[in-house]
Amino acid sequence: MEIPFAESFKIKMVEPIHRSTREEREKWIKEAHYNVFQLKAQEVYIDLLTDSGTGAMSDRQWAGIMMGDESYAGATSFFKMKDMITKLTGFEYVLPTHQGRAAENVLFSCLVKEGDFVPGNSHFDTTKGHIESRKATAVDCTVDEAKDTQLEVPFKGNVDPKKLEACLAAHADKVPFIIVTITNNTAGGQPVSMQNLREVRAVADKYNKRVIFDSARFAENAYFIKVREKGYENKTIKEICKEMFSYADGMTMSAKKDAIVNMGGFIATHIQEWYDAAKVVGIVCEGYLTYGGMNGRDMNALAIGLDENTEFATLETRIKQVEYLAKKLDEYGIPYQRPAGGHAIFIDAPKVLTHVPKEEFPAQTLTIELYLEAGIRGCEIGYLLADRDPVTRQNRFGGLDFLRLAIPRRVYTNNHMDVVAAALKNVYDRRETITGGVKITWEAELMRHFTVKLEPVKR
Repeated sequence: MEIPFAESFKIKMVEPIHRSTREEREKWIKEAHYNVFQLKAQEVYIDLLTDSGTGAMSDRQWAGIMMGDESYAGATSFFKMKDMITKLTGFEYVLPTHQGRAAENVLFSCLVKEGDFVPGNSHFDTTKGHIESRKATAVDCTVDEAKDTQLEVPFKGNVDPKKLEACLAAHADKVPFIIVTITNNTAGGQPVSMQNLREVRAVADKYNKRVIFDSARFAENAYFIKVREKGYENKTIKEICKEMFSYADGMTMSAKKDAIVNMGGFIATHIQEWYDAAKVVGIVCEGYLTYGGMNGRDMNALAIGLDENTEFATLETRIKQVEYLAKKLDEYGIPYQRPAGGHAIFIDAPKVLTHVPKEEFPAQTLTIELYLEAGIRGCEIGYLLADRDPVTRQNRFGGLDFLRLAIPRRVYTNNHMDVVAAALKNVYDRRETITGGVKITWEAELMRHFTVKLEPVKR
């Protein structure tokens, strides 16, 4: 008999969660203006809003927290973190920030100016926001295969080299850098191949451009390279990471994902000019060079988390749980971005709610329906998140419209995944009765999905 797969950890601590009634949830979602970001945590049963900062830290990380050095300048905790980052990436210069969007803000403040074009693969919300808020343009160069959610290809997160080269040929003097997101969150948590990273580097070198990695889930990307890309099956995750970063000039990272900490981020690079510029902005916006908005204890936990989560067994446990939920959805015929991504399942909302027009935001409607069904909080990654075009102010409906179910690391069991799948099945089974979506009653000019107010469309 084959021995089944089991988690690479055992549980030391638990936290109770509350199962609410349908009547309670109807009241709460209305008070939240049909925006799940506005729900209180105690109003949620299973929280799959994000995997950012929501993971469970290890015993080694908690031990590291007790030994944090809280010195304002020169803390030993910073050097532990810096040494681990340099070991994994090869980047000499490291600047801590309190989270990933802060790293983007600091670095982009130095590099992006009005009129620039920043090509990449499906820039995520904060990345695009930091570009567009500076009156620059984010150019999506993702491969076309990512648009077909039912197509099974191993590296849907790739940059299309032809699209990238076309952007550089047209705007070469206006491109400050190329950004590659590993894994590609907006396209469905899809990985980027090592071969594609080489191709991007080659195009960048041809036009004398720099390459930055948005590295929130770089370890998961390395896992997929190991299991899907020929020639890497016998490489360690740490070896694969080192090669990946050899094709970049710098990185930003939200450490709240693959470093499995509740707060933290950083910039790392081998370009002293970038570092010298960024450290001035960093001091103004984040804090001194050796803490940058982080506590010493958190830097200790970050260093340990990076070490632990660049081991195959830890990543395999995490990604196998995502695959487990995907297989349950396969049983029920629920369409999602295939193959299953590294950190989440992305439900193809327009394929589920076929009677809800795009103008009424199918993915947001499905997010609300799942919450009402069982108190499960997902996140819309689609037409709301896409914001309006900065010039025309029209809604951008050209991309994918997903309900993302982001699974926190080491938090839920597969029993919880069974609940999620069953709740989705119930919504899917009554999909023909869902004919009305939601409309916007108030929105912010930028990154509106966090604070938007909605109401149901009456039929």
